[in-house]
Amino acid sequence: MLECLPDAMTAIGIATPGGPEVLQPETLPLPQPGPGQVLVRVRFAGVNRPDVVQRQGFYPAPPGHSPIPGLEIAGEVVALGEGVSEPAIGTAIAALVSGGGYAQYCIAEADQCLPVPEGLPLEEAAALPETVFTVWHNVFQRAFACEGETLLVHGGTSGIGTMAISLGRLFGVRTIVTCGSPDKCARALELGADHAIDYKASDFVAEVKTITGGKGVQVVLDMVAGTYVQRNIKCLADDGRHVTIAVQGGVRAEINMAEVMRRRIMLTGSTMRSRDNTFKALLAQEIREMVWPLVASGELRPVMDRTFPLIEASAAHERMEAGGHVGKIVLAVS
Repeated sequence: MLECLPDAMTAIGIATPGGPEVLQPETLPLPQPGPGQVLVRVRFAGVNRPDVVQRQGFYPAPPGHSPIPGLEIAGEVVALGEGVSEPAIGTAIAALVSGGGYAQYCIAEADQCLPVPEGLPLEEAAALPETVFTVWHNVFQRAFACEGETLLVHGGTSGIGTMAISLGRLFGVRTIVTCGSPDKCARALELGADHAIDYKASDFVAEVKTITGGKGVQVVLDMVAGTYVQRNIKCLADDGRHVTIAVQGGVRAEINMAEVMRRRIMLTGSTMRSRDNTFKALLAQEIREMVWPLVASGELRPVMDRTFPLIEASAAHERMEAGGHVGKIVLAVS
């Protein structure tokens, strides 16, 4: 039931595909949770690269999900759908959602909600789900990174990059990151990266070979694709695993399949938003068991960049696209 709740809410809509200026506040009916869902009063919402791609018209919400951007939220549960008893009304949660985060209220699947530990600000809680789910699944599940191995991450000071550094450090995986400036390289090292390469000043393939003594890395987490794929393969050790999670450099890559065969390279990739609820619920369960205790203990925290008011979502997108941020950008929802 939605007693004592408003009939309408403020959300950020996409007037038409385009630049950040197309993000405009609008008034929408309050969503109602269905079976297995909860309604969350959103306090903070994370801003992610897929939101930018959606705004540009290239990453629509899956059928049946909110067209409002926003893939991660933190706030309080205010209503329960049929069959839901946990999380209870009033519980502070962080959640991965398939859309709708840039709003005062948002629907979340109950089994994709994670409790906000005592001492974790909601602002930081909102910055965790998308990066934790993405890095855990792709680095540790798909690429089965193990203690003692080395991971190459492009975009080392992005939200994904900083989370990869943090999880790598906590699970014994060495990280080599690429960044676009000396300052960003220095920041990545401060955050715990073992090595940082300024890709504008040197060839990351050669640098990786030097760092690893010619052996290469066991895993590459790739957000570029395009021409980077063949270069990434040159960075891999035999039996290495290459995981693509974004295609910022283009959707097509030309690679030497004979090299893939000879060196037993594994090429894989994934997107999170389109996966079904059963998969995401199982992933959330593993994260709750393996990662969330580190959040509760304070050992894992997101790297925070800037917080913008919800109605300034366009400015948040401008900052993300400018590329100067380090860590997560979030929206504060009044």
